[in-house]
Amino acid sequence: MTAFFGRFWIDANIAISFLREGRIQSLMITLGVAIGVAVIIFITALIQGLQTNLIDSTLGSQAHIRLVSPDEVNLIAPPVDDTLQLIQEDKRPQRLRSINNWQQITDTLDQLPLLTAVSPNVSGPGFVRRGEALESVILVGTDLERYQKIIPLSEYLISGELRVSADNVLIGSELAKNLGVEVGSKLRLDSGQDDDDSSRDNNLNNNSAVVNIAGIFELGVRELDARYVYLDLKQAQSLLNLPGGITVIDLTVEDIFEAEEIAAQVGRLTSLQAESWIKTNAQLLSGLTAQSLSSNMIVGFVAISVAFGIASVLSVSVVQRTREIGILRAMGATRQQILRIFLIQGAVFGLLGSIVGSGVSYVLVWSFNTFGPNIFTIPISINLILVTMSLATLTGVIAAAIPARRAAALDPVVAIRYV
Repeated sequence: MTAFFGRFWIDANIAISFLREGRIQSLMITLGVAIGVAVIIFITALIQGLQTNLIDSTLGSQAHIRLVSPDEVNLIAPPVDDTLQLIQEDKRPQRLRSINNWQQITDTLDQLPLLTAVSPNVSGPGFVRRGEALESVILVGTDLERYQKIIPLSEYLISGELRVSADNVLIGSELAKNLGVEVGSKLRLDSGQDDDDSSRDNNLNNNSAVVNIAGIFELGVRELDARYVYLDLKQAQSLLNLPGGITVIDLTVEDIFEAEEIAAQVGRLTSLQAESWIKTNAQLLSGLTAQSLSSNMIVGFVAISVAFGIASVLSVSVVQRTREIGILRAMGATRQQILRIFLIQGAVFGLLGSIVGSGVSYVLVWSFNTFGPNIFTIPISINLILVTMSLATLTGVIAAAIPARRAAALDPVVAIRYV
């Protein structure tokens, strides 16, 4: 082992001496590698930051998985033997209905290690009225303690308090703007449903309530901020004619990209219809895939350019140092030794260039985060730096392979005569 490191040290010193002799060439190729590494790190970090921002924006206002009752379907009698059955079917309208045995299902889901949060909610269409203003909304009744683990409403609250009760609700900023209300104002909620025929005959509507605005939130999604009204679970059940029932169970998972597989497992376990954020945001996933592909193509082309640059410089170095190589061979240097010398040069180019490039990439990222549009922040991890430096060094070694083989193949007698 000691002899190996001794030989490696000698080869490294020879390689560095060759680099010193060609300072201008060495400097130029090192700067080239540095620029390539800086571009790779900056582009990769930029795409990662953009994707993280898009995913956080999307999942910041929705659950990872939603469980609802299966769609109602028509029951069709099977055909009699030896008959041809022609069917013209009208799909059944889906009515608002509760999930059966939702308490037991919730208890079961709470025990699953795959899930990080479980929140049973009741939601349905409704109207909110203030004076002559009337807006259609989505009434969402929930237990805030559970729901906060799904969507952290406290982080989106822009005024008022995070409180729902029989007399207090939370509304979105766009809805508050459209109705001209603020914290403390009163609204009338109406689900548009009647309890029974007698109430309709008496022109009475028991599915309405006058409530106070306890807080105003802003999720960052205009449609949600204009339509969502959060209220107490029991009050929502009463307004929507679902006493003691819930219509949806929201879930979150640790690894968001495994949501589709986990949704399938939970659906089989509960016999409910499970839908993950991946399925509901298929276009977003397609966009993220296209971004990753374009980023990988840029990284690949930059790496190829760096490799060709290192290979061309070392090829010129072999030609310029043919005489020195011949002398080394005549003094007893083996082909493997000459091979190692040029491979070490390639590794040095890659390592030094990656160190300088990493510093440049930090400056680029800092400049973007400080003077950029401030739409999102680019994160830069030490793992990205280490991986890029390793790849740059490996690229340098691979690029040096052909010139190194050419140098090792030189005949010492012919090389010494070379002028």
